[in-house]
Amino acid sequence: MRKLISSPVKMSLSEIENQIYQKALNLIPDLMLNLMAVKVNNHPEDFASWCNELTKICREEINFDLLEVSQLPTLKKLQEVLESGVSIAQMKMLRIAPWPIFSRFILESSTVQSLDERLALLDYLQSIKEQSLDEMIDEDRLAFAGKHTNQHDIAVYKFDVEWFASTKGAKVFHQLLQSHAQEFDSALSHIPATGEVNFDDYQKFVTAYQSIFTQHSDGDKAPLMAATRLLAMRRPDQFIALTNAKLEVICQGFNIVKLNNKDFDSYWHDLIGTLRTMSWWHQAEPESKVEVEVEVESKAENELELKLWQSRAVLVDLFLYADQTTAQNSNYLRLVEKAENKANNKTAVANNSVIRVKRTKESAESLVDKALLNEDLPEYLQGKRDSIVKAVKDGKSVDHVIKMMRAIFG
Repeated sequence: MRKLISSPVKMSLSEIENQIYQKALNLIPDLMLNLMAVKVNNHPEDFASWCNELTKICREEINFDLLEVSQLPTLKKLQEVLESGVSIAQMKMLRIAPWPIFSRFILESSTVQSLDERLALLDYLQSIKEQSLDEMIDEDRLAFAGKHTNQHDIAVYKFDVEWFASTKGAKVFHQLLQSHAQEFDSALSHIPATGEVNFDDYQKFVTAYQSIFTQHSDGDKAPLMAATRLLAMRRPDQFIALTNAKLEVICQGFNIVKLNNKDFDSYWHDLIGTLRTMSWWHQAEPESKVEVEVEVESKAENELELKLWQSRAVLVDLFLYADQTTAQNSNYLRLVEKAENKANNKTAVANNSVIRVKRTKESAESLVDKALLNEDLPEYLQGKRDSIVKAVKDGKSVDHVIKMMRAIFG
């Protein structure tokens, strides 16, 4: 253990990495006896792997029964420091990585980073891109803006809408989005749907976006973080979605001064400007292989690579630290588990004890129609559309109604 703890001294650390190492060293003495009881078999030779190894020890191998309650905050802080070390090192790697390394890293971390869910979210938003924010039902608008609610029925939204950036804490932003959606549409219209996005396009968006808050709020400043979510969902190939939680490590990894939640100019010039210097971002669009002789597996791989390329800027998120618990924190998976628990609870079913969510007729019809597009559903359910809509409008979830009908009709 002593050899592991001291090994970064022999590494060529950047200034930021050395600062992280020193922070870790300041926390380790309080845990030294506990750490010394762990047998170390792996001695990494680079800083990111060192942080990963020590994080694994802190999470899985240290004997928690021997820890004092007073040591738990120190252990948690050490884990946070080490996780930031991994994130910063991986962000630093991005600055020099070519496309093959970029895409391979994403695929290798796809499980812990819930890549399937993230791409499902992006695919869904792509499928409704012809609708304006003002035309969208509430659930779709919130999916675009990054706020999960119980209204996001698992039969339709088979993903956590808060992947990439949650905006649930931006209350004024959501109030204005609900009441002035047309003005947000007008702001986003300055960002081309395809092709190059230049500073003039971005600046026009910022001016219009800030104007919404100036005109319709009680002195609240327009938040940058929520704006980056809108930008990244409109153009995931051009913009990085930010949150306060990940802002510092991204800025440190990109070697730029930390932004604040009002710093729109630095977001473009420093963060997006740095992004646009990276080799992987300049990768040409992968060619679609549609020839008949190409194997199905090769076609699938090509389609996946194209999806990654089309979302390459927002996928910077996947270079942040993640472990086995990251994917399990999905709001979608939590709702699935909740629904399964209720289905297994015979008493709850007997009492019709399901969560009821008030919906408009428009919302109920839209959600039911989207759910019925699932090719795995039996044809007879198509003829039950009106009955399903009525039940959903009355407050039941689409998933619950469909399951009940399948249980009754087979």
